[in-house]
Amino acid sequence: MAYLQPSVYTNYGLPAATTADWITAATALINSYCRRPDLNVIQYTERLRVTAGSQTVHLSYLPLAPLAPATSPLVSMQGRYARPRRGEMVDTPMLEMALAFSLPGQWTNLDPTTVDFDPNTGELTLPWNLLGLPYNEVSVTYTAGLSTIGDDVLSACAQIVRNAQAQPALNASSSKLDTMQMQYFSSSLIDETVQAWLRPYIANRLG
Repeated sequence: MAYLQPSVYTNYGLPAATTADWITAATALINSYCRRPDLNVIQYTERLRVTAGSQTVHLSYLPLAPLAPATSPLVSMQGRYARPRRGEMVDTPMLEMALAFSLPGQWTNLDPTTVDFDPNTGELTLPWNLLGLPYNEVSVTYTAGLSTIGDDVLSACAQIVRNAQAQPALNASSSKLDTMQMQYFSSSLIDETVQAWLRPYIANRLG
């Protein structure tokens, strides 16, 4: 969905007669720059490796936010136990017990309510296993995004449109804008001001 609606065009310095294709293309360029499908609250699934000796992982898309009627951004989680490397586990009897039940390598459901999280940094602190086994990786389904699109994103969208309209190659009444056209000129359309507005919403991972 386009971030700017016709009713607020003039509030952000755009002519009321601005056509929807400008806004649609600018919205797509914002999403591409932020490396995410949308800045609104939507659901993501990530599979993350857990650093040896750590019980934390960091999610890629921020801020974490629940999608109504849910009250938590964490939808579901699974953890996979690893066979510890030398020096990572000192309680040999516990390790032998775990191996007897073939726990390492198996995925198990985690209760999201037992996981501590920071909605702004995306850091999850995982609960300890009863046998003291470390998690090798986790799969997390969660929701993240902006419950309300703020002035920074709306201003960025309007600024991209103004920058595009200042490009002779784009500002032609007979042409129909599309995402590919905007992407070609992205280096000049997303100026330093727009980058500053969008910086908090760039995904932490590529891809």
